[in-house]
Amino acid sequence: MEPIKLSERVYFLGVQDWDRELFDEIIPLPQGTSYNCYLIKGSEKVALIDTVDPKKEDIFLENIKELNLKIDLIISNHAEQDHSGAIPKVLSLYPEAKVVTNEKCKNFLRDLLLIPEDKFLTIKDGEELSLGDMTLKFFFTPWVHWPETMVTYLKEDKILFPCDFLASHIATGEIFSKGDDFIKSTAKRYYAEIMMPYRISIKKHLEIVKNLKIDMIAPSHGVIYTDPKFIINAYEDWVSDNLKNEVILAYVSMHGSIEKAVDFFERKLVNLGIPYKKFNVTRADIGEIAMALVDSATLIISTPVFLANPHPKISFILSFINDLRPKTRFAGIISSFSWGQRIEEQIKAQLNFCKLEYFPSIILKGYPKQRDFSSIENMVISIKEKHKEIGIL
Repeated sequence: MEPIKLSERVYFLGVQDWDRELFDEIIPLPQGTSYNCYLIKGSEKVALIDTVDPKKEDIFLENIKELNLKIDLIISNHAEQDHSGAIPKVLSLYPEAKVVTNEKCKNFLRDLLLIPEDKFLTIKDGEELSLGDMTLKFFFTPWVHWPETMVTYLKEDKILFPCDFLASHIATGEIFSKGDDFIKSTAKRYYAEIMMPYRISIKKHLEIVKNLKIDMIAPSHGVIYTDPKFIINAYEDWVSDNLKNEVILAYVSMHGSIEKAVDFFERKLVNLGIPYKKFNVTRADIGEIAMALVDSATLIISTPVFLANPHPKISFILSFINDLRPKTRFAGIISSFSWGQRIEEQIKAQLNFCKLEYFPSIILKGYPKQRDFSSIENMVISIKEKHKEIGIL
């Protein structure tokens, strides 16, 4: 993809990665991803905002050469290598350039990329930097999603460059978007997998964004928003305390006992009109589970005992959920065993970061009996009552 104009003197230089299947060696990328970076041509200085993953730096460097401009400043909003990784190569091509970032990000870049101290120009929160007739203003946004992150705002063109903030994982030939249901789902997936653990910080940083006059939001992954309200409004909902009348059923069944219990649970949810999402975690897309966790009120974990522990696939999902720290309010446990077990306390310990109110656990001894089906029905009734209590049903 060649350089694309965002405005008269602002260019998109990013690279689409259609074939990347995993991020951080864990997050599925069903639509691939992109590494977005931008160039601003001021009357006195030229600034590059972020770079690309080193695996795509050759295409990125060809895009820079296409513009035939000398780069004076490299703005680094975030030190993670999918954005910063090509900085050393840019510095080798433009040795007079300075890397502009905050003190914490500078230290990260020195550790990760071995960039020398004298290559940096360190800025403070709220500081402005002139490119001649263009002005960049920097706002620190720690824990979105690393502690050193910041956003860059081009005052004259009213463009926000938020790096990972407000981004989405998608490779696309149509980089501009006002927003639609598909784009919203890719952004929600990105938020769920990466940003959700920092919901409280993001809520605060959204206020910075809302107080700026913005005509365009140009993040580091995915589409560029020509209707900023679309993604801002979506984030406001996701980071709020709002929950949906919805249940997540995450389960593994080895010999049919758990499957029978979950199928009965599912039927009772349907009978009471409670929406749900059902995930067999042996083959579920963890991104879909993460998206459901953004606003579902209740989580049900169902697992056989495996060598005195939750099934390993369930343990992995529990660890993932615990790291995400969703705003989910209620949880239940359904388990099946043949001999000794301490499954309830183990599952609760694995979800120790989550603030959950638990329903009484249902522990099956082998295949579910009539009393077990009665307990499952009572749990579903309790879910409906709790959802009513918090005003979502």
